[in-house]
Amino acid sequence: MSDNAQKPVLIVCGPTASGKSALALDIARTFDGVVINADSMQVYRELRILTARPDDAELTQAPHRLYGIVSVTDVFSAGRWRKLAVAEIRAAHGAGKLPIICGGTGFYIRALTEGLSEMPAIPANIRSATRQYIKNIGNDAGYRNLAERDPKSAAQLNPGDTQRVMRALEVLEATGRSLADWQADAKTTPDTDWRFHTILIEPDRSELNHAIEKRFQQMIGQGALDEVASLDGIDGDLPALKAVGVPDLRLHLADQMSLDEAVARAQTATRRFAKRQTTWFRNQIIADISIKTQYSESLPDGIFSFIRNFVLTPSD
Repeated sequence: MSDNAQKPVLIVCGPTASGKSALALDIARTFDGVVINADSMQVYRELRILTARPDDAELTQAPHRLYGIVSVTDVFSAGRWRKLAVAEIRAAHGAGKLPIICGGTGFYIRALTEGLSEMPAIPANIRSATRQYIKNIGNDAGYRNLAERDPKSAAQLNPGDTQRVMRALEVLEATGRSLADWQADAKTTPDTDWRFHTILIEPDRSELNHAIEKRFQQMIGQGALDEVASLDGIDGDLPALKAVGVPDLRLHLADQMSLDEAVARAQTATRRFAKRQTTWFRNQIIADISIKTQYSESLPDGIFSFIRNFVLTPSD
C-alpha cells in the first residue's frame, strides 16, 4: 500500500447471536487484524458472559480492543467510544494491521462512519440528580416535563425510552440548551485517510431465534447467575444493568420469579432486541457483503476473497 492510499477499516456487524464475533476473529487470524469492539454492553467488564464477550481462548488468537474496559457503574457514551475507537484504528494502521470494527450497536458504527456531534460534559451532580428525579416521579412524568421545557428533543424521543429522556433532561439542565440543538451542530468527521468496508450478517429470523435461545441456556451453564449476583447493591437504573437478561435474572435472584420464567423472559427480550437490530441495519447500513445466514465455518472463502480483492487492495 502506498503512503497516499486510503487505509482500510473493515466493519463486521449484525444482530446479537448472528456469529459476527466468530467472523471477526477468523478475519483477524487470517489477515493479521485487530478486533475493535462496537457493542455498547461489551465495554463493561463485569458482564462478560451475558454480553457474549470473547473468552480467554479467543483473546489469545488475535488482538481485541475496547472489551471490558469500564465498570458497570460508569456511564459510557457513543462519543467516548468513538474517540477510543479512532485511537485504536490509528494504532492498528500504525502497526500494519487491519482494524476490524465488530459489534451490533448501530449508533456506534454510524458515529464512526458518519461522524458525531460534539456533546457537552455533564457534571456528575447533575447526572445523579436527574436520575433521582426520574426515579421519584416516573418516566412518564419526566417525559412530560421534557416536552414542556424542550419540545424539540421530546418530539424525537420514544416516551418510554428512559435513558434518552434522562439524557435530554440532563443536557438541558447542564447547558440550558436543547439536546436536539447540540445534535444539529457540526459533527466530527471520519478520517479522510480511511475507507470503510462493511460485512453485514442478517440471518433468517427463525434461525436467529434458535441461536438466541440456545446461547442463553449456555450462558446460564457458564455462570450468568453468579455474574448477575455480583451486581447486587448496584443501582438498577444504570445503563449497564439494562443489558438483556440482567433485569430478569436479578428478579429471579430476588425470589420474585422462577429460573425457568426468568430465562424465558430473557430469551424473549433478546429476540425482540435482535429484531430491532436487524431492522436498523437493514434500513441504515449499505453493506458490501450481506450474509443471509448465521456465520459458520463453511462461509469464509467468499468473504476472504472479498477482503483480499477489495479491502486490502489500495484504492486509486
